[in-house]
Amino acid sequence: MKKIILTLLGTFFTTAIVFAQSGSDARESLAIGGKIGLNYSNIYDSQSENFDANPKIGFVAGGFLSIPIGKYFGIQPEVLYSQRGFTASGTFLGSRYDLNRTLSFLDIPILFAIKPTQTLTVLFGPQYSYLLKQRDEFSNSFMTTVQEQEFKNDNIRRNLFCLTGGVDFNFKNLVLGVRTGLDMTNNKGDGTSTTPRYKNIWVQGTVGFRIY
Repeated sequence: MKKIILTLLGTFFTTAIVFAQSGSDARESLAIGGKIGLNYSNIYDSQSENFDANPKIGFVAGGFLSIPIGKYFGIQPEVLYSQRGFTASGTFLGSRYDLNRTLSFLDIPILFAIKPTQTLTVLFGPQYSYLLKQRDEFSNSFMTTVQEQEFKNDNIRRNLFCLTGGVDFNFKNLVLGVRTGLDMTNNKGDGTSTTPRYKNIWVQGTVGFRIY
């Protein structure tokens, strides 16, 4: 995952140098926009033990509002539809199986923005995530089954508190963004804060359009 972050940052930084933003300074202007992109996600063990899970790619899209607080600072709330999850494999009774889990969330990050230049915005802050549904695709040598759940009971943690941060590269109205995030509360369980101990972690890359 570190290689993915470094690759995205390198690509966007190179683009920023080549296509530096020109014209009037828009950092003090209120703006609204939309974005679309991909998540590269996995789960991690909060007790730091090894587990066998692999990352997967999911879809993300939504809108944002850039609220200036002077020239160099601001607040950026967003509303996003975001897919995260993981893949896993193993053996059961001598037969290999594969599991592909997709978790669909409504994400609401409230981000603090630092704007040292017109081109670069550094973003970080808390995020509220609401689990909409879970899709599991299970396959082995005999069959493939798909199960979708739209949770209607309280025996699962649907309300998550997350932390997220990253950078946006601004080229007039075009916005290229890369960020990472992780859950601070467990994504499933019986309402307690101790079970289970696996949480989501992800890297996100987006392309957006901002209107001033």
